[in-house]
Amino acid sequence: MRLPYNRAMPHLDLLLPFALPPAALAADLRKQIKAPALATLVTRHAGVSQIALPEFARALPHEDWLARRLGLDDKPDTSPPVAAALMAAHALPPEPGLWFVLHPVHIHIARDHLVLNDPAQLDIEDAESRALFEIARPLFDEYGHALRYGDPRTWFMRADDWHALKTATPAAASGHNIDLWMPRGEGERAWRKLQNEVQMHWYGHGLNEQREARGQRTVNSLWLWGAAESGAGNEAAVDAAWNLSDWSAALAPRANRQSDNAEALLAQAAERTLLHLGQLQTPALSGDWGNWITELERLEQHWFAPLLEALRAGRLDTLALIATDDTRVLHLNITRSALRKFWRKPTLNTLLP
Repeated sequence: MRLPYNRAMPHLDLLLPFALPPAALAADLRKQIKAPALATLVTRHAGVSQIALPEFARALPHEDWLARRLGLDDKPDTSPPVAAALMAAHALPPEPGLWFVLHPVHIHIARDHLVLNDPAQLDIEDAESRALFEIARPLFDEYGHALRYGDPRTWFMRADDWHALKTATPAAASGHNIDLWMPRGEGERAWRKLQNEVQMHWYGHGLNEQREARGQRTVNSLWLWGAAESGAGNEAAVDAAWNLSDWSAALAPRANRQSDNAEALLAQAAERTLLHLGQLQTPALSGDWGNWITELERLEQHWFAPLLEALRAGRLDTLALIATDDTRVLHLNITRSALRKFWRKPTLNTLLP
């Protein structure tokens, strides 16, 4: 049943991280995907543009886009300044100074380098994280860095003299040689020394021995990023946001809502609406392209087809589709009038050339 609505939604930004697969796979994927609504949207557009980010950018393209859309200062060659918003989201009282986000992480040894595992995938309970936190806190105190606990996966550290330190988001660094993504610049050596001391105190600890015995990854290091001054705010350029999570949700706490289909979104008429659909990221980063197709076709059913119908029916005026991979941002403007370009046969060639 279609939900009632008072007027058309003027504009929707639809962000699709990792909707752009590797070019070498595009032809095979295109033969298997059944997504006619998405094909229509990406073919009958009113304009298209593409931006390429540096190969070793310190935030993924969709993270960079989200940070700017949600009102954070554009800081080149470092991770988005999210610490202050995340601390507020964890109900931590504001304290003066420059604060960084810290994640307890597992780093594994590859053939000739170290690789960061995605912190979001680390299975760690509150009691375990607090125990590791209490082991680490005296070390941070010794170096003059206050340490605060947010949740099992998220801590915070104060380092007022490290404004020039360049850091990378954990999503950008995960799965890669960490030497390319480690903090660089003022404070780099001090951080590595502190990080090493924490690693030595955690190595062989009974907690990690128990995790290994249960077949879980050890918690053997910390990832640092997201520096922001306490109290730093942001002006999110959205009136409503849907399906934000983690740090992006902290940047729009009053605007963010959750839904697994389009009808709830279409029933409201906010002037500037942002929809984040991140279901493709995990299978893309893990190279699970069968599951990537499954997730894309699920999005077709619950989101792309209803949004296409809404455009045709006038319930939605314009739609911007922003698709990314790990180095590119593809921006498509889609209007009701552009959908009338019947001579353009719907294909996914724009996303999968």
